Amino acid sequence: MSYAPSPAALEKIEGTIALYPEKPAALLPVLHIIQGESGFISAAAEAWAAAKLGLRPVRVREVLSFYTMFRRAPAGRTTLQVCRNLSCALAGADDILGLIREKLGIGPGETTSDGAVTLVTAECLGHCDHAPCLQVDGVDHGPVTRETVAALIEELKAHV
Repeated sequence: MSYAPSPAALEKIEGTIALYPEKPAALLPVLHIIQGESGFISAAAEAWAAAKLGLRPVRVREVLSFYTMFRRAPAGRTTLQVCRNLSCALAGADDILGLIREKLGIGPGETTSDGAVTLVTAECLGHCDHAPCLQVDGVDHGPVTRETVAALIEELKAHV
C-alpha cells in the first residue's frame, strides 16, 4: 500500500516545509495536512511523511502515538474524547466511560457500527478545573455528569 497526497495537499505541504529552517520541524503541520485530506494517517502516509521530512519512521510513530488529535485509523463522523487524567479520574471519568459504553456500545478506540461516533480517551484535555470533562469534535464539555452525558449522546444520535 502506498500513499500520495493530492496535488493541492502536496502544495500545502511544500509551502509548510518552506516555513521551517529544518524540514523535521514541519512534522506536526504536515501530519495535520495529511489527516485533513485523508481523515486519518495511514501507515503508508506515516512512511511518506518520514521520507519527505528526512525522519526515521519511528519518530513519526512516536508523535502519532503521543498526540490524541491524530488518528491512525478511520474515525466516525463525530469524535468523543474523554479525559482520563487524575483530576477527571477522581471526579468520575470511568463512570462516564461506562455510560458511553452502555449507551453507544463502544469502548475507547472503537467506532459505532454505523460509523457515526468514535470514542477515544485523552491523557489530559486541559480542563482539570471542569473535571470530569470530555470533548465532542474538539468542543469542551465539563464538568459532566451521567445526566449531561446521556443528554449529549441523545443529541448526537438525533443529529448524526
